[in-house]
Amino acid sequence: MDDSTTQKLGKSSNTVWHQAIINRRDKEQRNGHKASIIWFTGLSGSGKSTLAHALEARLFELGCNSYVCDGDNIRHGLCGDLGFSPEDREENIRRIGEVAKLFIEAGVIALTAFISPYRSDRQRARALVTEGDFLEVYCRCSLGVCEERDVKGLYKRARAGEIKEFTGVSAPYEEPDAPEIIIDTDKHPVEDCVEQLLALLRHRGIAPGMAR
Repeated sequence: MDDSTTQKLGKSSNTVWHQAIINRRDKEQRNGHKASIIWFTGLSGSGKSTLAHALEARLFELGCNSYVCDGDNIRHGLCGDLGFSPEDREENIRRIGEVAKLFIEAGVIALTAFISPYRSDRQRARALVTEGDFLEVYCRCSLGVCEERDVKGLYKRARAGEIKEFTGVSAPYEEPDAPEIIIDTDKHPVEDCVEQLLALLRHRGIAPGMAR
């Protein structure tokens, strides 16, 4: 095989996808709910992680199998080799998109909390799964409020030039064109935001019988 053929096939060309004996539908039936990807996106400090974990707590109470893939946690392991250049951000989201797809196959509701600033990267993650399996949640919050919430002092350091390519300050954030839901996290308490999300999940039939 010549180099050009290898490049077209990709670096892992000598691999074969193995079909599972127990498929996603079997797992969903046993779990009593559908699997899905709930993709939280927004500026740093917009409440993505807070809301994702609050929603997971409610889902747990309701007997659902779910897992939060948090941006900082992922960068401690799976994406620990990546920085914050546009190229590294793209690779970061590519990897988590593939991980979230595996959670779908496991019958789990995957909640991902990443800034994921580029529309093209979020669209690429959406395209990995069947239509209806990916729900984009835009945590909309003014930059001023995000900075007020910044307990880590990241915005202050970014404005001082200590952190390069910081989203919202020295790097862009591309708002979603057509998210499944917009949550104004600077206008509503966490509890109300969770209720908005649960209403969406009920409407989509992702977790039937979830009413309190």
